Amino acid sequence: MSLQVKDEVKADVLALEARYGRKPCLVVIIVGENPASQVYVRNKVKAAAYTGMESRLEELPAGISEEALLSQIAQLNADPLVDGILVQLPLPKHINEEKVIDAIAREKDVDGFHPGNVAGLWLGKDCIVPCTPAGIMRLIDSTGIELKGKNAVVVGRSNIVGKPVAKLLLDRHATVTIAHSRTADLGAVCRTADVLVVAVGKAGVVTGSMVKPGAVVIDVGMNRDAEGKLCGDVDFPSAQPVASWITPVPGGVGPMTIAMLMKNTIACFLSREAR
Repeated sequence: MSLQVKDEVKADVLALEARYGRKPCLVVIIVGENPASQVYVRNKVKAAAYTGMESRLEELPAGISEEALLSQIAQLNADPLVDGILVQLPLPKHINEEKVIDAIAREKDVDGFHPGNVAGLWLGKDCIVPCTPAGIMRLIDSTGIELKGKNAVVVGRSNIVGKPVAKLLLDRHATVTIAHSRTADLGAVCRTADVLVVAVGKAGVVTGSMVKPGAVVIDVGMNRDAEGKLCGDVDFPSAQPVASWITPVPGGVGPMTIAMLMKNTIACFLSREAR
């Protein structure tokens, strides 16, 4: 599915270059040498190269001052050839992440984290939707399930995944329950779900006995098991036989998140060109 989305973007890039005389441009900023962040950034730059859009990776030292980083973002905001700006999180402790997110121009905020985009999502106005929730909705749609009237349970209440995906499900007329690590009898709540989205960051927190037979299960977790292998928040071996459709970890939501980042860059390009 992620490859299909990237191929759609590739076609868009060709069409937009022919029409506007330039390609969409994404700038990715990484501060420091966090190994996980470096992997994520490489994957994003690789995906951008696949689609044919312009991309720049700006690698900044871990000791850069907050003021210098904000100045760098201000320059990119003012650059007419830059359509999307992404600052890879987490940032070093001496830099205020909220201040950095707020500094990115709303119309170039490909992550969808800017307060203006967050407000737009909740108010039902034009906005950039965060990449992971957008990817989750695309995955759900690929199953063919009709969300209207279905029971959806979102396990997790983060601002990045849980809350926005709950709003997107509400917009599609699902009946949505938000559960979390302190929910009483989490299993009983999960078993009501026709669509179950799990994003709490705890390996195996949802087992097959907690899944309604035939449910669509989206596992957003990215954890390491006792052997150091990547695993999700859902115990895949026990849940797979029960679910009608389930995303693997790795290889499920992660690649879709990156693919939707490419989609968001196209959206930012079109929005800016329409002004």
